[in-house]
Amino acid sequence: MPLHVPPAPAPALRTVLTALGSPTAVREARTPSLRLAQGPVTPELPLPVHVLDRITPAGASATRLAGWRFLIRSGERAVAGADTMLTPDGWAFSRFFEGPYITATERALRQAETMQQSYQARLLSVPELYMLTLWLHGDCAADGATGHPAATDLLVPLAPAPPGIASHRPYLVTELLPVLTLRVTPAPPAPLLGSPA
Repeated sequence: MPLHVPPAPAPALRTVLTALGSPTAVREARTPSLRLAQGPVTPELPLPVHVLDRITPAGASATRLAGWRFLIRSGERAVAGADTMLTPDGWAFSRFFEGPYITATERALRQAETMQQSYQARLLSVPELYMLTLWLHGDCAADGATGHPAATDLLVPLAPAPPGIASHRPYLVTELLPVLTLRVTPAPPAPLLGSPA
C-alpha cells in the first residue's frame, strides 16, 4: 500500500532550500557527508516531528508538533537531515545533521511501504528515553501537524532504540506506550515547605 507523506508547510521547505543554497550554512554544519556531496542535493520526504511530552500510567499521551524534518538526498541516498521549527515569526531552519537516524528513517519508510494498510508517515520523539519512532497514523487524510497517536496507529522505533525495545519492529500504540510508561522515571516529588531537603 502507498505510504502517505503529508505536505510540509511551504515556508518550512523554503527555509531548508535557502539553507542548502547558503555555502556558509552548509560549510558550518557538522555534516561532513553534506559538505562532501557531489552534485545537487534535494530535500525530500518531509515528516512532521511530534514530541511525546507526557506518558501517563494509563498509557495516554500528550504530543505537540515540534517541527518538520526533511531527508537531504544526494544521488541515490539520503546523506543528511534538515530540521525546521515554528517560531513566533513563522517557520525557521533549525539545523543540518547526520547519523544513524537518517538510514534508520529510510529503512523504516521502505518497510512501511510494504504493509497491507495505508498509513500517513510522521515522526514521534520521546525525549525522556532518547527515542525516535516512525509514527504510522491510520488516517491518511489527517492534517499531519495535528493529532495524537490513536490506539490502532503503529510506532516503529528507529535504531538505535532503548535497550529492550526492538528497532524496526512495528508496535501498536496500545502495545508500546505501556512499556514506555515503565521506562520513564517519574520526577521526584517536590519537598514540602519547612521539611528538610
